Amino acid sequence: MKAKKQIYGMTPYQPGKPIEEVKKELGLSEVIKLASNENPYGASDRVKHTLEDTAGHLEVYPDGYAAALRKKTADFLGVKGEQLVFGAGSDEVILMLCRTFLDHTTNTVMATPSFSQYKHNALIEGAEIREVPLKDGVHDLNAMLEAIDEQTRIVWVCNPNNPSGTYVNNTAFREFVQQVPDDVLIVSDEAYIEYVTADDYPQTMSMLADTPNLMLLRTFSKAYGMASLRVGFGIASPELISLVDRVRPPFNLTTASQVAAIEAIEDQEHIKQCVADNAEGLKELQNFCSKHKLTYLPTQANFLLIYVKVPGDVMFQALLKKGFIVRSGQALGFPEAIRVTVGTKEQNKAFMTAFAACLEEVNVSSK
Repeated sequence: MKAKKQIYGMTPYQPGKPIEEVKKELGLSEVIKLASNENPYGASDRVKHTLEDTAGHLEVYPDGYAAALRKKTADFLGVKGEQLVFGAGSDEVILMLCRTFLDHTTNTVMATPSFSQYKHNALIEGAEIREVPLKDGVHDLNAMLEAIDEQTRIVWVCNPNNPSGTYVNNTAFREFVQQVPDDVLIVSDEAYIEYVTADDYPQTMSMLADTPNLMLLRTFSKAYGMASLRVGFGIASPELISLVDRVRPPFNLTTASQVAAIEAIEDQEHIKQCVADNAEGLKELQNFCSKHKLTYLPTQANFLLIYVKVPGDVMFQALLKKGFIVRSGQALGFPEAIRVTVGTKEQNKAFMTAFAACLEEVNVSSK
């Protein structure tokens, strides 16, 4: 069998180590995962109770148009239902965008390091990848503009950016959008938007009416605590949504995920509490870094990228032996860093104790 030639040079997405695997591998009774930017408080109780009632008709296909979820989401955001496209996580929406707009004759522009799935899906379509290095940890929008030409079809802005946690402010983003050609799709990936506290974060919803080539990506995987249910969506003009919806797989959202997402939207008090707890936990981690003379990138998300002065894999392994799964920066484009998800208060306290011991063990303080 012969696959597309570009497939042979690619590797599958590598998620963080699963908890049970680490327990068996290292003989640990307890392992805390702070690697995948999940909400440690989980989904709303309303979501959990609702899921108990969805198992009665497993033989029936889900609503392929997600009509009830579409209406609930549209009403919540103040847009029309035809301005939404749903995917099994925003990952699938990214896949659909690449399938709709990219082929071997086109190119796409993105920052690096940034979310890996932009590049991954563009490569599958055979497109040329134009990566622009971050500048001081933030998207270099001027350089990204310079990379755009007549063959460019999509430009990606991950905001806040994963894995850095940094953001593009309102003024910079609006100036960027005004200069991008009208026939180039601008994707603002806002997976972590619920955690944002910056006053000058872009008000992208208000830009949609005057920017037909803009799409916003949102997800229920992060602050909503529903990563396992895979619900994400894009928001854009009806014309743009109509194009993308043509490549959407049928019945791509399960009945359970649709019902759960509706309930999740209803419980905004849960989101407010999770966001407040995240801000408190983030401050504790930042204070720890300052105490131990470790630098980090300012973040608007639920994780912190910490420079550890040694290869990220070294610190990853040291923490793993103590029962903590983080992400090594070596796999994320930051070779001497680790990315740590903010946990619960108890998890953060335990992590900082282990982290302090690891810093001593690898002799970071003297570097």
